[in-house]
Amino acid sequence: MKNQNENLLKEITLGQTALKEIIINYVGDATNPEDDAITVEQVIDVFAEQFPELLLALAEENWINGYTQALSDLDFTKKDEELHKTEKE
Repeated sequence: MKNQNENLLKEITLGQTALKEIIINYVGDATNPEDDAITVEQVIDVFAEQFPELLLALAEENWINGYTQALSDLDFTKKDEELHKTEKE
């Protein structure tokens, strides 16, 4: 069974901003869903097909931020271990 982020399946509602409305209408026209519901996953699929450089830039930034956070956590863990080691001695 494939693990999937449940947020991808949430229906997006119109309103809030003009850009959001444009995107929802565009994705609706591109995918023509039976129930007229547009999900985050559908938006991502359309962007991946028609504007991949946007998603690639977001994915790269997310990866870099995650990697940077992992390195920061590793440094924190090492410092914390050294502190506890010093306290025990």
